[in-house]
Amino acid sequence: MAIIIELDVMLAKRKMKSTELAELVGITPQNLSVLRSGRAKAIRFSTLDAICQHLACSPGDILVYQDET
Repeated sequence: MAIIIELDVMLAKRKMKSTELAELVGITPQNLSVLRSGRAKAIRFSTLDAICQHLACSPGDILVYQDET
């Protein structure tokens, strides 16, 4: 997939555990794990907004486009 999810990087920079973020955002730790691993096929804007709010970042800090060619 051309979109790389760097959520682990932001979690490490903020010294936050994924379980803590999942609770703050209002999603299950399993769903956050799917997102962190890059297996997610979609993300709701409301979820992305909440993640960015709690990590004090922008979507571009989490989602990176990488050309596959």
